[in-house]
Amino acid sequence: MGNVTLLSVHATYGLAVLLFVAVAGWRFRAAGARAAGAPPEMPVGRVAVWFYRPMDLLGIAVLAGLFYAQAVGAAVMGEGDVPIKVNAEGVVVSIGLQFLLAGTALAFVVRRVGPVSWLGLRWREWPWVLLIAPGTVVCMWVVFAGLQGLGYMDLMENLGVKKVQDTVAIFQKEKDVAVLILMGFTAAVVAPVCEEVVFRGYLYPAVKRFAGPWMSALCTALMFSAAHGSLSALVPLFVFGLALAALYEFTGSIWAPMAAHFLFNAATVASLMAVRIYDLELPT
Repeated sequence: MGNVTLLSVHATYGLAVLLFVAVAGWRFRAAGARAAGAPPEMPVGRVAVWFYRPMDLLGIAVLAGLFYAQAVGAAVMGEGDVPIKVNAEGVVVSIGLQFLLAGTALAFVVRRVGPVSWLGLRWREWPWVLLIAPGTVVCMWVVFAGLQGLGYMDLMENLGVKKVQDTVAIFQKEKDVAVLILMGFTAAVVAPVCEEVVFRGYLYPAVKRFAGPWMSALCTALMFSAAHGSLSALVPLFVFGLALAALYEFTGSIWAPMAAHFLFNAATVASLMAVRIYDLELPT
């Protein structure tokens, strides 16, 4: 299982990098040299990219590399049938690492543009999240049910891959209440905030600046799915990553994908806890 999952992480990140380099190179060759100091042309959509510069290629590499290392670590730790041992201190360290990654993304842009403008925090249509978030979650559940009906999980089982993510398994079996509370907080609050700041807030527009919105959505969704270190969740999370990128592009505000991400994770945590409390059967 571990070798297959590691291979999927390597291949997914490799594909994302290959697509980005190929399309970015083609775009720059077609566009020719720009006038020195002139802001790049604004691509389509509502997510601004004018303040991104060639130095952000380093930012893309650093953040993608950090999440790649995290994904490899998760795949290695989840190898075999022995359950992963977690404790409260380890979860707190994980929370700190996620905020460190979000802070790294902020550090790359803070001198050029403020966080409010960068992430579209002054979104006047913010009440729309009350419809956007649940609508997105329901659509994702329909897509995931479709994958299940098409035999996706059966394929994973035939490949020898765990059908249940390690995080889900921990929620199902962990007896330490402090660990469960911290993991629930991490999944429902920390992950939606930090991952959206990194993947949609920074990586999506940075890649968009060099390769365009469509290729950026594809590449960042690939990275987002692989970064979770689970082969069984690779395709579902890729679809979810595309949906979150679309929300960010169409609204121009990080509030939309962050709200959808929060509700999706919170609903997952709530369902897992309900299974434990009421001893219910939950489909894989």
